[in-house]
Amino acid sequence: MRLTSSISIRDREEIEKGRGNVIAEKILAAFEESYQRNTRPRRLIAERLIELAASGADFTADDLWQDLRQIEPRLGRATLYRSLEMLVHAGLLDRVEFADGTHHYRVCGGTHHHHLTCTCCHKVVEVDFCLPPAQFAALSHQTNFEIEGHTITFFGRCEECRNGK
Repeated sequence: MRLTSSISIRDREEIEKGRGNVIAEKILAAFEESYQRNTRPRRLIAERLIELAASGADFTADDLWQDLRQIEPRLGRATLYRSLEMLVHAGLLDRVEFADGTHHYRVCGGTHHHHLTCTCCHKVVEVDFCLPPAQFAALSHQTNFEIEGHTITFFGRCEECRNGK
């Protein structure tokens, strides 16, 4: 499984202080609130996502599915995809888009942030930068859209890729 271990300083501090359990509770609560049956495959998905949250690793749906099938061969791809989409909509997973059109997921814990992604190695860095509310209001007024949410991804090359490492 290709996992990128680029955990933000904020998340690392949260996990070190023992608040990583908050993310685990949120994931488990999201499954319960979505009225999905508490099956062994869903428990395994939740457990693996909790591990990924602690490590800060990125993952693809297919890599996660292949990884979990080693433990639970009956895990259906559709079950995994529905679970991931439900967690994205709940704000607990981020779908990180890359410049080449691919995407990874990462457990985010529901805090507002955006991403810098490396166009060479797919390293992901979380950033707390966001546009000022006045710019969203101006865009809304200019386009006659009621803006309900947003994501911003910045593309570039990380220091290691720029230096040829």
